[in-house]
Amino acid sequence: MKPKRSSPAAPPQALILAGGSGTRFWPLSRRRRPKQFLALDGEATLLQATLQRLQPLVEPSAVWVCTTAALCREVARQLPEVPRRQILAEPEGRNTAAAIAWSLSRMPARLRDAPIVVLPADHRVADPAAFRLRLGQAIEAVRERDLVVTLGVVPRWPETGYGYLRLGRTLDERSGLRRVSRFTEKPDLARARRFVRSGAYLWNAGIFVFRAATVLREVERHLPELHAGLRKMGRERLRVARLYGTLPAVSIDVGLMEKLSIVATLPLDCGWSDLGSWAALQEVRPQDDRGNAIVGEVVALDASRNLLFADSGLVAVLGVEGLAVVRSRDSVLVVPLERSQEVRRILAELEARGHAVLL
Repeated sequence: MKPKRSSPAAPPQALILAGGSGTRFWPLSRRRRPKQFLALDGEATLLQATLQRLQPLVEPSAVWVCTTAALCREVARQLPEVPRRQILAEPEGRNTAAAIAWSLSRMPARLRDAPIVVLPADHRVADPAAFRLRLGQAIEAVRERDLVVTLGVVPRWPETGYGYLRLGRTLDERSGLRRVSRFTEKPDLARARRFVRSGAYLWNAGIFVFRAATVLREVERHLPELHAGLRKMGRERLRVARLYGTLPAVSIDVGLMEKLSIVATLPLDCGWSDLGSWAALQEVRPQDDRGNAIVGEVVALDASRNLLFADSGLVAVLGVEGLAVVRSRDSVLVVPLERSQEVRRILAELEARGHAVLL
């Protein structure tokens, strides 16, 4: 593969995907205040922490955010350092392939050859320095080669809730850069155990570095309907909202990455979590000597292995184990930690009962 270098005048850019609803963190997360706007792991919100961990590799002036029209104002309020024109309001949710390709098409042509970091707004990283080390290596790899680099997380247990990357041949001994030979969807427990034992797989964190020109070229080749839709929106700017709804709703992994031979990965070991549930938060928060993760005003007696979160008022528990107890201003959630992925069932029931104000 012939090296391809970008102009030094084009600094690295970042695209933060911040349109998710975060329904699994109800009652704290709501339609107007989804998970990325919450301070679940410190003083900063997850969105603010995402911006902070990019620096100084990517400055705020080089950051773009893809969100929704309903959330634009809050994104701008939480990230005042990001130029307002670089906060892009996706007309409607059409999954990550459309969101990423549309956002890339909105960037100036002069940036198409710069390395661009694409990452979700609602993940947690315990060691930002280790994250930046790998991200810097990924940026350099993209500067030197026509690659798409994804950061794959070194598995800490046989997780069934994540996709996996199978490692291929080594491209760079020094950094550990390797080809991705296969994207694997979320496995059952037996397969996940085999993956972890083999040492040949990484968790798929959904964090990419590439050139916009590279990905837009591959979109034209592998997602012609998406490419045609983007071109049509470029010509018919008054119909963008209507045309956007016709774009294929497919993930970037399934729609594009699984079809490419130029995807490589670097192993990432930085305490990463996608914080997909209250149980995931309980695992990463500091715990007392009984294994309780406590946030806010809490009284816990004869209680162990709980997540106790008081966003408002007081939470008091006695003689309970393995629960998430979360109090917000107007609602209280009590659920076994092992079933915390099912919180969206409560939201469906609230909607069915006409309690939209609580969603």
